[in-house]
Amino acid sequence: MSYKYNKNYADIALGKRKAELVLKQGIIVDVFTNELFVADIAIQEGVIVGVGQYAGEEEIDMSGKYICPGFIDAHLHLESTLLNPSQLIYQAGRKGTTTFIVDPHEAANVAGKDGIDYILEDTKECQANIYVMVPSCVPCLPFECNGAVLNAKDMESYLSEDRILGLGEVMDIPAVLNADEGMLEKLKLFYSKQIDGHGGCFKGQEADCYALAGIKTDHECCTYEDAIKEVRAGMFVLIREGTAAKNLEQIVTGIVKHHTPCNRFGFCTDDKHIEDIKQQGHISYNVQKAIELGISPIEAIKMATLYPATCYELKHLGAIAAGYQADLLVLSNLEKVEVEDVYYKGKRLKEVKREEKKLGNKLTDTVHINYRGKSEFSLPLKEQKAFVLELVPKEILTTGEIKEVDVKDGEFVPNKQFQKIAVFERHHNTGKKGVGIVEGFSIENGAIASTVGHDSHNLIVVGDNDEDMNRAVMELIDCKGGYTVVRSGKEPFTLPLEIMGLMTQKSYEEVEETLRIMIEQAHDMGVPKEIDPFITLSFLALPVIPSYRITPNGMYDVENKMFF
Repeated sequence: MSYKYNKNYADIALGKRKAELVLKQGIIVDVFTNELFVADIAIQEGVIVGVGQYAGEEEIDMSGKYICPGFIDAHLHLESTLLNPSQLIYQAGRKGTTTFIVDPHEAANVAGKDGIDYILEDTKECQANIYVMVPSCVPCLPFECNGAVLNAKDMESYLSEDRILGLGEVMDIPAVLNADEGMLEKLKLFYSKQIDGHGGCFKGQEADCYALAGIKTDHECCTYEDAIKEVRAGMFVLIREGTAAKNLEQIVTGIVKHHTPCNRFGFCTDDKHIEDIKQQGHISYNVQKAIELGISPIEAIKMATLYPATCYELKHLGAIAAGYQADLLVLSNLEKVEVEDVYYKGKRLKEVKREEKKLGNKLTDTVHINYRGKSEFSLPLKEQKAFVLELVPKEILTTGEIKEVDVKDGEFVPNKQFQKIAVFERHHNTGKKGVGIVEGFSIENGAIASTVGHDSHNLIVVGDNDEDMNRAVMELIDCKGGYTVVRSGKEPFTLPLEIMGLMTQKSYEEVEETLRIMIEQAHDMGVPKEIDPFITLSFLALPVIPSYRITPNGMYDVENKMFF
């Protein structure tokens, strides 16, 4: 925010002149003093010039309503919402989020700098503060099969961009701990800015080493014990509550139990689908849930405002006080966090008209698979025992063990308990694929597939028979990426994601309704209700999250860093 103090501002602050807008007699949530008090908020050119008694050219009565700073999502991937960025920002904005710290590593892993530039361009006129972290790990690990590579030299051009805050989540933990030269070049380049982490399950002194490298945040903590270990190492923990990964209850319960100060914690969504945003809220949901678990309302609001603003050095955001940007939420109920109205730079959010933009082939022609049909799913087994990848409900973590499975004529035979899962490289026609066994989807007579497969975004499919899995793959090749559900004997039901195989320009209403039907169909086929089928599927190919993953190179042991 540019410097705006002058004689006019001084006179307004002193009550000698009227402000453009005054919100009258609201109950102010003061994040500095932990107070609730009644006062006016004077706003001039999008800036709060005073809190007290003021007159305005326009005055709005806020009697009986709470006013707090706009919420900050401290880490998210806009691509994971399926909507084009500007549509998503508006929908989340209506739920009270006015600042988004975006890591476009999904787009970058598919389309490189073109993907990052698309996110920057599509968000520059949004009614929100959109900051971007430059993806650090493209690919996330050296062996990954993704669409592009970004090294330190590729990143240099972004240093002068006003909305670039720093380096995105550093997933390649071994490269950090081993002080690999390529990683050091990236860390040095952004050392004076912010550097986000991706840890969660550090052993021994690894958290200290990771923090020593200059990495300041982490959103991957699943337990209070992991979170407090990182806070002790000087890191700032972003408590994640998305569609698939739900870590808030475990961490906040620990905070309450141990009376841990909250000033080293913030909130993020990471990956959250539009239907969940519409039904639950966005960061407002995190705040509400934290209150329900025992955090005081003002402290929970600070975790969504002042604390992340301080962490990311956003000095003009996160509070209601003179000199802060007038990003404000009007709440009808403080404890339930019922957002009645949203102001960005002192103006109410306006309806955003959907606009379809013409995009080049680099963003729309991204599915290139050397695919040879149903035979690709063959999984030979010499005995009735094999490694099985196991889902963990409400988590993106996995487990796995050797189990007894069905075998016929030397081939694995899927059933309701043990299903086939496959990942196909989709960027460069390499023909690489991984085929394995998964437990937890419980699909009967069908398959689901997606070109959203974090972070390399290869095509991933799961099902109980080769015919439906083949049909699902062919469907996504034909539509150039998306989600699909195939039920035996029926036509595929598909949500095309024409932008990089990750997003669509369709309206949020259409996406929400299509996705609702697809999820219902997946659940009707047997997928447990507590599992989001598509987001859960998408994370099974990400080899930086414990304990096991499947990639185009085969099954991967994350903790022991080996294929098997």
